[in-house]
Amino acid sequence: MMRAARGWLVLFVAACLFGFAGPAAAQSKSAQPRVYLLRGLANVFSLGMDDLTAKLNARGIKATVHPYTEWQTLARYAAEQSAAGGGKQRAPVIIIGHSLGADAAVYMANRVTELSAPVPLVVTFDPVTPTTASSRIGKVVNYYQAGGSGKPVSGARVSNVDLTRSEALTHLNIDKSPSLHEQVIAMIVKGTPRPAVARKPKPKPVSNTAASAATPAVTTATGSVTAPAATAAAPAEAAQSTPAAATAAPAADAKPAAPM
Repeated sequence: MMRAARGWLVLFVAACLFGFAGPAAAQSKSAQPRVYLLRGLANVFSLGMDDLTAKLNARGIKATVHPYTEWQTLARYAAEQSAAGGGKQRAPVIIIGHSLGADAAVYMANRVTELSAPVPLVVTFDPVTPTTASSRIGKVVNYYQAGGSGKPVSGARVSNVDLTRSEALTHLNIDKSPSLHEQVIAMIVKGTPRPAVARKPKPKPVSNTAASAATPAVTTATGSVTAPAATAAAPAEAAQSTPAAATAAPAADAKPAAPM
């Protein structure tokens, strides 16, 4: 009888733990963002996107890099993956692009929001065509150089960061800037929820009345449909990444980044 009682007790405790940790863990997993990065012309001039992809994956954030020409197929795929968890909360979709890939990042984000998937962040590096971002996108941060090929992005929730004074940056290397990568990673990491951990109940403190009753009077008491083909990213360079900074994107009047 004692063994049977202990067996039922173990099953009961396991069920209670699963009830607390299981759904919470599933909800946290469904909330993890998926990042899509888009290269520019000829799929060879935006290798900074590969580098950033590797850094994100090294931080445990799922990211893939693609040619900008795939943005329409990728938009449908991203929306489907966002809803694939089966929960009420869709997984966030984050899109990053350089040059023509930056133009495509805005187009793709607009389309993904039309498909009812959340897009909290879009980051563009020197887009070459004037674009307008949907107001349904949480935030767009556009790093560009007004004196060169770069164009500002229009929209209600857009921060255009003009890096014209950063003479070390050009259209061909702005996507490879380590400091800009750190800013982007910080924005993404800050918005990524940590996995939920079931908390152990704290022991109840012994009341003063009980303590005094158990102590002799003479004693003093003391006392956490199919994915488009993604290109393998470059080796991880997580050592260059910095811990999460502020969640807010740089303001429209933010000072240019220091020359690389």
